[in-house]
Amino acid sequence: MIELDVSFTRVKRVKVKQRAHQTWSDTLNNIKSFRSGGLEATAPSGDLVDLSALIGALWRGKIVIVVAILVAISGASFYAFGVATPVYRSTAVVMLNNREEQVVDLGNVLGGLASDDDVVNTEVEILQSRILLGKVVEELDLTRDPEFNSSLRSPSTIAQIKAQVKGMLLPSSPAPAPSNTRQTQATIDALLESLTIRNVPDSLVFQVTVETTSAEKSARIADTLVDLYILNQLEVKFEATEQATTWLTERVTDLQVELEEAEERVKEFRASTSLVSQEQLEGLEVQVKDMRERIENTRSDQEVAQARLASIRAAETPQEKAELTGDRQLQGLLPRIENPDVADSFEARVSQIEARIQADIARDEAQISSLQDSLATLEEQIDQQSEDLIELQQLSREAEASRLLYEYFLARLKETSAQQGVQQADSRMISPAVVPAAAFAPRKSLILALSVILGLMVGAAFVLIREARNRAFRNATQLEAATGYATIGQLPLIPARRRKDAITYLKDKPSSAAAEAIRNLRTSVMLSNVDTPPKVIMTSSAVSGEGKTTVALSLALNFSTMGKKVLLIEGDIRRRVFGQYLQEDQTEGIVSVLTGTKSFDDVVVHSELLGADVLLGDKGQSNAADIFSSERFANLLADLRGSYDVIIVDTPPVLIVPDARVIAQNVDATVFIVKWDRTEKDQVVAALREFESVGKPVSGLVLNQISPKGMKRYGYGNSYGPYSAYGSKYYVN
Repeated sequence: MIELDVSFTRVKRVKVKQRAHQTWSDTLNNIKSFRSGGLEATAPSGDLVDLSALIGALWRGKIVIVVAILVAISGASFYAFGVATPVYRSTAVVMLNNREEQVVDLGNVLGGLASDDDVVNTEVEILQSRILLGKVVEELDLTRDPEFNSSLRSPSTIAQIKAQVKGMLLPSSPAPAPSNTRQTQATIDALLESLTIRNVPDSLVFQVTVETTSAEKSARIADTLVDLYILNQLEVKFEATEQATTWLTERVTDLQVELEEAEERVKEFRASTSLVSQEQLEGLEVQVKDMRERIENTRSDQEVAQARLASIRAAETPQEKAELTGDRQLQGLLPRIENPDVADSFEARVSQIEARIQADIARDEAQISSLQDSLATLEEQIDQQSEDLIELQQLSREAEASRLLYEYFLARLKETSAQQGVQQADSRMISPAVVPAAAFAPRKSLILALSVILGLMVGAAFVLIREARNRAFRNATQLEAATGYATIGQLPLIPARRRKDAITYLKDKPSSAAAEAIRNLRTSVMLSNVDTPPKVIMTSSAVSGEGKTTVALSLALNFSTMGKKVLLIEGDIRRRVFGQYLQEDQTEGIVSVLTGTKSFDDVVVHSELLGADVLLGDKGQSNAADIFSSERFANLLADLRGSYDVIIVDTPPVLIVPDARVIAQNVDATVFIVKWDRTEKDQVVAALREFESVGKPVSGLVLNQISPKGMKRYGYGNSYGPYSAYGSKYYVN
């Protein structure tokens, strides 16, 4: 419901503003300060978003959102209940045994696994290794299962069509069938995609999960994989044990031969040499030491004797000789040395002592020589005995080393052989897979819930994007804020299918909301200048199709019902649409009057529908803008002012042709029509600038063809000013 509510004070203020020739830059600043349509029109300044405007926009687009949700639910339902293949999930649980859990700890060959992260991650990779999965494929013969072997599936309709088109465009021989190896590898790839291995945090437990289209198949594959994994551990241990036993057996045999050879060499060496013991060798060394001491002592005695002999021979007096020899007989002969006989006896005794000393020296020399010969013989024996002893010790050590190595490997061989009876896997199954009672996927409730969310998001996004991209006007506040001009009329959409029916509707229903809106517009136009009410009124718009002609005819009808003498001039002589409203087929009109071929009284017609005179447009040779720029047109309007109370001129869109700006120079008021929720802001602002550029700003704006349903959809229908529901009490449709 539409109702005009514009006060005279406000109109006057806007009029003064217009007459002051507001510059285009000010208008542009006003435009920038206004946020266009929907969300932006009601958003606060700055970068903040008005939550109420956002909710309002979503509420206005609730039908779109609901449709989007319903479409999403329909698609999800079709997929979940008709297209999607049920998938069943089954999980087997296996646990690793660490080293402390071994029954018998017999070394690294057969020891358990450690519990660090590296080992855990390694076991996860082993569980999903291609070798182990290949054993599962072979065990369950999955290459014959179409779910895992895509070559066994029937091609889809789309695939068949593609193949046919490709065959027609590119003829080629049929592709060879895939080999068994390729099929096996493809099956392993498919099995790997359906398999999930998960380690439970802070534990040695693994969850082996398999997803297939069969509940029994999922459980069977999970159990088979775990069984083969545990069996593989035992096989690896048996293989390691067998390899270790074989190698140790060979090594023990070799070491036994080496030991026997080493002991035989020791035995032969002992037999071939007169080897003494270490104690005997030490005794010989003692003898050598004693013999060397005897040689030194004998040599010392010899040197002493030689020195004594030399000193005796060097003595010059009998007293010195007696003293050096220390012989008592010589000392007894000294008192009688003067006696020649005694002197001879003395010399004979000295000679005897010298001979005896000389004999001692010779005996010592012989003894030293004998001792040195014996010493050389002993030293030679010691050297030979030492070499033999060293070689014997080396042979003995080699034999002992061979014995120790032989005994060690023999013990290891016995341990390894004993392990073959106590083998234990590094893992064990703690929970076999259970056949699921229901499908894991698709989760129909979840899919439907997500589809609702997706539909809501898509619908809301579409609504918000549509609101953000909207550049049209939906209420008078937006229009005034964007242009700086007052909105002097808000006209509802007239419920008429044809143009002529619109005027008939207004005439037949004078108490309707549309008729009241025209009256309000008429009042606003007349009050735009209280001192000198406008007599010549022009209607125009930015582009075509905004309803300016209907507004012009409606104003003419309204003025005529007041008893006014009204003249309606068709200024849009390029299109000439008045005939569609008034059903007039006259071919001569305003151009004929301005060119002088016809007089005004000859071409003017009276419309019974409007109750007013109508000056139709006709086609001329000259350009329309040139015709309206002539003095004849100005003089014609000046003459008609005295004959009519109100003259209404309908002009073409200002952004398309310049006719409206030319005609505006001769009118009193310009009513600018803006179509509701269609005409873009840039078009309106550009059109108003065209009028300002010629010094004839418009008198007011009219928001035309407002849809009550649309206003309700945008949230204005029940609470916003002229569109509020309480206005319905005043209108009779």
